[in-house]
Amino acid sequence: MPSPVFLVFPQAEKLFKAAMSIMLAGGAPEDDDAVIEMSLKLASIYAAQKQHELAEHGFEFCTESLEAKIKRQKELPEGSLPEEERANTRLLLGLCLDSHARYLTERRRLDQARQNYVRALQICSEEQGEAHPQTVVLMNDLAALLDLQGRYQEAEELASQALQLAQEAELPEQHVLLCNMAGILMHRGRLAEAGRVYREALALAQALGDSESVQHIRAGLEELGRHKEAGESEQA
Repeated sequence: MPSPVFLVFPQAEKLFKAAMSIMLAGGAPEDDDAVIEMSLKLASIYAAQKQHELAEHGFEFCTESLEAKIKRQKELPEGSLPEEERANTRLLLGLCLDSHARYLTERRRLDQARQNYVRALQICSEEQGEAHPQTVVLMNDLAALLDLQGRYQEAEELASQALQLAQEAELPEQHVLLCNMAGILMHRGRLAEAGRVYREALALAQALGDSESVQHIRAGLEELGRHKEAGESEQA
């Protein structure tokens, strides 16, 4: 029997398409931010359904449309465009790049995903500041991707920066960042340090009642245990 989630996707797709048709018929341009937001949601639906050609086309349409729009905005006379509108369009481009990067990561197209994450992080940092929660999340996501690519030193440096910012701002996602850091340390062979960070992450996740993160952290601890056993076997 199909999952209830997948039963919802066709209905959502029809609603988004209908809403976009109404907006476009009413005179909204194709690169209107609201139209792009709906296009991005459609692309994400196609990605979840593994309709890869449609998903890729959707993500590329969103990114290319916004890039062209931003280029035109830069050519406008100074002061003719409200600053909030300019910033919102750039942030929407960052969101599109982030969403596409996640999709590319799932498809193991890691170099392309890294390029998108770097651009998304730059936009978010410039528009919202380095300490903004979304900037910190993007730092952590990019660090996780670098870890996947075996670029452990770069991953650790970025994860450490994200964690420091999260702790200074007292963000609630610290346990997620700690878990990511622990995984990076494990892959670098610093097993004792990784265990300490995993346990710190677990305590925070349990205190927050984040059962999904608790499960993920425990899986990391189990993997760490296997690494320790393998190391002991090699030494024996």
